[in-house]
Amino acid sequence: METVLKSEIFSRIPEIDEVKVNAKIAEALQNFDKKIIVLDDDPTGIQTVHGISVYTDWSKESIEAGFKEDNTMFFILTNSRSFTEEETAKAHQEMAANILEISKKVGKDFMVISRGDSTLRGHYPLETKVLKDTLETDSTTQIDGEVLMPIFKEGGRFTIGNVHYVQEGDYLTPAGETEFAKDKTFGYASSNLGDYIEEKTKGQYKAKDVTYISLDSIRNFDIDGIAKQLAQVSNFGKVVVNAVDYVDVKVFSIALIQAMAAGKKFMFRTAAAFTKVIGGISDKALLVKKDLVSQDSSAGGLVIIGSHVKKTTEQFEELRTLDFVNFIEFNHLLVLEPPAVLEAEISRIVKTADVHIQNGETVAVYTGRKRFELGAENKEEELKVAVKISDAVTSIVQRIKVKPSFLIAKGGITSSDVGTKGLSVKKATVAGQVKPGIPVWLTGSESKFPGLPYIIFPGNVGTKTTLKEVVEMLGKQ
Repeated sequence: METVLKSEIFSRIPEIDEVKVNAKIAEALQNFDKKIIVLDDDPTGIQTVHGISVYTDWSKESIEAGFKEDNTMFFILTNSRSFTEEETAKAHQEMAANILEISKKVGKDFMVISRGDSTLRGHYPLETKVLKDTLETDSTTQIDGEVLMPIFKEGGRFTIGNVHYVQEGDYLTPAGETEFAKDKTFGYASSNLGDYIEEKTKGQYKAKDVTYISLDSIRNFDIDGIAKQLAQVSNFGKVVVNAVDYVDVKVFSIALIQAMAAGKKFMFRTAAAFTKVIGGISDKALLVKKDLVSQDSSAGGLVIIGSHVKKTTEQFEELRTLDFVNFIEFNHLLVLEPPAVLEAEISRIVKTADVHIQNGETVAVYTGRKRFELGAENKEEELKVAVKISDAVTSIVQRIKVKPSFLIAKGGITSSDVGTKGLSVKKATVAGQVKPGIPVWLTGSESKFPGLPYIIFPGNVGTKTTLKEVVEMLGKQ
């Protein structure tokens, strides 16, 4: 498949009356009475919402608290992208069983969204299959189909003609031809989502049997036609939704709610656009320094950079041009050395960082850019080493004594571990976003640093200068 000019392919997509669509989705959501539970495989799935709770465990207590909130939706951070397949299966069995039990206890129906990566990485189809199988142990629950909708407009991820694209500059590159498709643990070859499903399910579900919701149907506002397509889905059949904008997600959601009202049940594997729409989350202006950093704080900020994707490295190089930031390199390859060697390195970093933060200076702690290679046949071993590195980075945050004025973590696994282990967050509130697709937690009272603005910066989001712009906004005196 070829890279295409975005403006050219978008110019061929019909216009639609957004005012009409907005009125219809608002009406549909008024009659949609289910608790929406989003299982987020890393902390970046909140990148389109605000005013929503994130729980960092899936205990019955946390799930019950989520069910009892006035909000229609809550997130559970699973961080399963850092898990082995065995760990992932076990965790999702527990989550589904606990959700089912609490739903019965409080007498509230629910729907589950498995929020996955907009560049198609992660434990798919394992997670949704385990969720389906576990939920179906209850005789009243039979799930007819699974909806795949990886659109994430803010990050430049679009599905057109059943092909999923990643925006790079002015061009759209088929996802299967990007660096993300070469992921050591979650790699894939197919950009066409029907082929992707067939590839990932090892032929259990064929591309020809997938139900495709076309942009033509959506832009023609063919609600009844789309609902009819959904009504015919059975036996956990797959549904691919083409979309390039929130208006497309809204049109599909109107038809979906109609189909669900008629009795159809679905599992969802989507990126962040769908959660915003189905949760009825309003737009909100991007957050600025006065929204986040207390005027009373004299401490400096802290930036943690763990991701090694190309975009992160490019953003890191731009960040290095800021002369007010103190850079501290963590030799991440020391996780392979004896514990005493690693301990000395961590102690050095913590002491240095504390001094700078206390003095009101912003610090950036970054893992060395050298990659380790164990070979294609050792994917799970490489994942385990990546987790060791993340654990070491997390321990740095755990041991820092001075509360920074803000904290930025770069990378999905890194930001999850920093939040749950480094900061000991059990529940956070999503304040909003500092840049499109870059969310902010306000940490709970139980955390290491209560009320800390914690910026979760995905490894694959933003332009080369976005990280620099955020640090400059928050950290420059």
